[in-house]
Amino acid sequence: MNTLLAPKPKMAHGTRRTDSGTATATGPGPIASFARFVLCGGGVGVLSSAAVPLLAMTMPWAVSNALITVVSTILCTELHALFTFGTGKRPGWRQHLQSAGSATAAYVATCAAVFILHAVQSSPSMLTEQAVYLSASGLAGIGRFLVLRVFVFATGRNEKTAVATTTTKTEPTLPTPNRTPLKWTALKQTAAKRIVWSLPPRPATQHPALT
Repeated sequence: MNTLLAPKPKMAHGTRRTDSGTATATGPGPIASFARFVLCGGGVGVLSSAAVPLLAMTMPWAVSNALITVVSTILCTELHALFTFGTGKRPGWRQHLQSAGSATAAYVATCAAVFILHAVQSSPSMLTEQAVYLSASGLAGIGRFLVLRVFVFATGRNEKTAVATTTTKTEPTLPTPNRTPLKWTALKQTAAKRIVWSLPPRPATQHPALT
């Protein structure tokens, strides 16, 4: 027996169905993304700080630092795309270049903060210098997180959301019976009854007596 109900569409991976019947992407929220951003950035930073002196044993320190910086930036971009912001795909050249640009801007901001400190105070204490550097690094990190979330990796999330939104819940459609003939038939019957009731009673016919 063939059913009249429409088949349920398959939902894309990584989506959930809301009460209104629209599928939405289940990407991490801002707080979860920031926690992942700190985890990935901090973890890669610790590994990089340990890898630079080890690699410097075989080459000049400046070359070692430059190589580790490039590798760590690429690794962070991959982690941010797949894990931090949950775009569902690996980053392209555009994302890598934009991520590297944001990292460079954050580095310049921290250097500028320390330079301004030395311009204001000729010989600041180590505690003051560390406080300024850490504050600038924190602000630069927050700024870089916003740039990555809003601009760099926003395209992947928007595409994922668009694909998920098109997978909507299809309500079963049943054939609507044609009730027009029944309605007209009922109206005709009612009108006929009213006409019959409005007619005067027919006089009784007297038949002549049979002789």
